[in-house]
Amino acid sequence: MKFGNTVFHNKIKIWFLHSALFVIVLWILFMPSMVTYRKGGNNYFTVKLNDVVVGHAGSKGDAYAAYRKARRLFAVGTEELTLSDSDMTIEGKNVTWGGVDSTDSMAHKMVDILKKNKKSTLNRAYSIKINQFAINLSSIEEVMQLLDSSITKYDEEQKFDVKLILDPTREVNVLTPQVVNKEEAQKEEESAENQMPEAGFSSFVTEEFNKAAPLAYDKDFSDYKLGLIDIDFGDKVEIVESYLPDEEISDLNTAIEEVTRDKETPTIYEVQRGDVLGTIAEKFNLSVDDLVKMNETLNDENTMIRDGDELKVNVPMPLLSVNYTIEEYYEEDYEAEVQYVDNDSWYTTETKVLQEPSAGHRKVVAKRSYTNSDVTGTEIEKEEITYKAVPKIVERGTIVPPTYIKPISGGRLTSGFGKRNRPTKGASSFHKGVDWATPVGTAVMASSSGTVTRAGWGSGYGYCVYIRHPDGKETRYGHLSKVLVKVGQSVDQGQKIALSGNTGVSTGPHLHFEILVGGSQVNPLNLLN
Repeated sequence: MKFGNTVFHNKIKIWFLHSALFVIVLWILFMPSMVTYRKGGNNYFTVKLNDVVVGHAGSKGDAYAAYRKARRLFAVGTEELTLSDSDMTIEGKNVTWGGVDSTDSMAHKMVDILKKNKKSTLNRAYSIKINQFAINLSSIEEVMQLLDSSITKYDEEQKFDVKLILDPTREVNVLTPQVVNKEEAQKEEESAENQMPEAGFSSFVTEEFNKAAPLAYDKDFSDYKLGLIDIDFGDKVEIVESYLPDEEISDLNTAIEEVTRDKETPTIYEVQRGDVLGTIAEKFNLSVDDLVKMNETLNDENTMIRDGDELKVNVPMPLLSVNYTIEEYYEEDYEAEVQYVDNDSWYTTETKVLQEPSAGHRKVVAKRSYTNSDVTGTEIEKEEITYKAVPKIVERGTIVPPTYIKPISGGRLTSGFGKRNRPTKGASSFHKGVDWATPVGTAVMASSSGTVTRAGWGSGYGYCVYIRHPDGKETRYGHLSKVLVKVGQSVDQGQKIALSGNTGVSTGPHLHFEILVGGSQVNPLNLLN
């Protein structure tokens, strides 16, 4: 009996060991929370996010899958771009067996870490670039409202609409605004939808009829559609989608104020015939003192200016300019163009009025072009003379008188004619002309009419211009920054021929001026009017 019991117990032990081993093998092979031994390579990975262990995976793919799911869960609830500082590391090793975490478990732990390290939320926005200026708005609807606000101040009847189109010349998605006439756009759409092919004589007649536009003299004043006929933006505008933090996105009302409000903008004004400092200052709402302060070429309110001089002024302009054309009817008194009768025996300074003018009156339909509120051009489409203007008739001389004018406006006399101490190495101790200190770029005028005999580099003179005059004299202009005439060119007295500079043997920005009589230099100040 004892021997039999021992054999039975041994069988029980063997059966138990076999069963236990079988269960262990099944557990290793089929339980998802365990990894199996793999000969060579890593089969067990510790996953960390920002140096915090979030679990263990059986492959790197499982770790990346958990991270992708965590990013999706992190962004749930917002359509904006949410950022978080995160750094995931995966450390692998080879083990016989080991417990692994599910993708869901690791993903939720990662979400907690991402939330703790949330950096910022970037909102979808639209950046509007106007020349070098940029402003950001939160939606495309606000962009449209901003652009509409720029044109509605001139389009009171709301005849035009703004559309955004893709710029085909750009590799990235850049939108540009296009202003369209609502009525014309609707007609084009209806025409495209209802267009029926015509054939034969009917098609020919229709085509020729459409080509035949009524001539201006056939139209009555009532035939013109007065009002705004065209409008567009005067500056380059580009719109791109972007993601930005809240603080970089502007409020719509603030943006409209910024873009449409007039700001003092520096610009260059070219002096016109008849201008004086007072009228120029008044035109740009400046005092004469302010105008003088803005321009280094002006010494005081009595400084002489000439046609072609360039002055700095401030002009009120919005960031986004608008160009538009209005068809207008108006009645006005008008002046006829002055008629001249040339007298070849008189100097050009001599004139005589042969007939006094008298204003006429007319009815006019004209297209007037504007930039913002400034008229930039007028094209008369139809006019009806009520009574004709009588022109002024003037007899004038054609011979250029032997007179010479100062070649620049303003300037400070720094060196006269005659003996002097050498101002710099290479300069003469006998000054053959006069020098006026003036900023680089000052307009240089022909002292008298004549023919250009030299225009270019002249050694010590730097860039220079020589002019031969009808009375045999010659004038020379030296140390120029830019020459605007050519050899052989005829120039009039007061015509802009160059810009002053600091070239050649020079001690600073100035104009060197000479007058030669019989081939020899004389004191220019004795001949200048």
